[in-house]
Amino acid sequence: MNTRFHSPVLFAAVLAGTLVFTACGNSESSPAPGPGAGMPPTMVGVILTSIESAPLVSELPGRTTPFMVAELRPQVTGIVQQRLFTEGSTVKAGETLYQIDPSTYKAAYDSAAANKARADANLYNARLRAERYAELVGIEAVSKQANDDANAALKQAEADVAAARAALDKARIDLDFTRVKSPISGRIGRSSVTPGALVTANQPAALATVQQLDPIYVDLTQSSADLQRMRRDVASGKISLVDESIPVQLILEDGTQYEESGTLAFSEVTVDPGTGSVTLRASFPNPDGTLLPGMYVRARMVQGQTEQAVMLPHAALTHDPRGHAIVMMVNTEGVVEARIVQTRGVQGDKWIVTDGLAAGEKVIVEGLQKARPGQPVQAQVVGAAQGAAPAAAPSAPPKN
Repeated sequence: MNTRFHSPVLFAAVLAGTLVFTACGNSESSPAPGPGAGMPPTMVGVILTSIESAPLVSELPGRTTPFMVAELRPQVTGIVQQRLFTEGSTVKAGETLYQIDPSTYKAAYDSAAANKARADANLYNARLRAERYAELVGIEAVSKQANDDANAALKQAEADVAAARAALDKARIDLDFTRVKSPISGRIGRSSVTPGALVTANQPAALATVQQLDPIYVDLTQSSADLQRMRRDVASGKISLVDESIPVQLILEDGTQYEESGTLAFSEVTVDPGTGSVTLRASFPNPDGTLLPGMYVRARMVQGQTEQAVMLPHAALTHDPRGHAIVMMVNTEGVVEARIVQTRGVQGDKWIVTDGLAAGEKVIVEGLQKARPGQPVQAQVVGAAQGAAPAAAPSAPPKN
């Protein structure tokens, strides 16, 4: 009875121990997979940077201003008889635009001319007498006092002629001023007076304004800080200046490019205390009158040349909340790194980076939304900056 009772119990115990031993052995040899185990690093596309020369293009806001402006004001007082132009038309230099009643000035001129003729006659008589007395005093036919009086009368007559000539010139100028002429060629605006209006000499209100619009000026504003930075870079040799004749391209209000190319005329020598900027003036041909005074435009011009630039596509560069330009790099360890760089404008579809990058570095241009600083990634070269060496093979995933 004891043998029958213990045998089944012993068998069950041995079986249970065997199962537990087997389960433990399997657990130690094949551990459960942890989270993320076996997943490859994120794939990103990079370009290889290269150092090259690039023009430094500045895009500045500005407004158009006339090349010359002339405000027409009367030089004499009188009634306007005629307005001899069409408002908004083109006038030429010397063209008569208004006719002021000349009757009183014509009479004054005739009177001055008569006085001049009388003075000339008196001078002729005084000269004959002086010459005759000069001969007679030599033979003592007249006294020296009479001769002196004749010479004095001659000088008085000469002075009278000079005064009469000046009065005649003044009368002629006043008569000529009754015709108000355009001092320059250009386009004339609206008239502030009509025929029958009384105008006065040198009145503050202009009769009309003539503006020369071909060529036309564009006044641009540039930050004084940018100008100082460029001067420092030029002094240190980072930037070389272009020729004195700097071409300027104009972008109109609707975004189209103006057909004609202009040149930089001069740079202001003072800084506006209100805006902290300086004024640059460019001159543009305007044969068709496309540019009108007061238009808001943007101008692009090459202000220098740098030999230490890295060209990056727009997709490679972002800005942080503080406005710093940021690029995402893949360092030598295959880890994403954020780096602050300095830019100096754009050329075509590329940023011009002047500081923060060296040749041969890997800048992420694809997969930026998946790349985080400190994250290991697998870099795949998808392109290169202009002039870069041929793309290298993609880097191997980093080892854990």
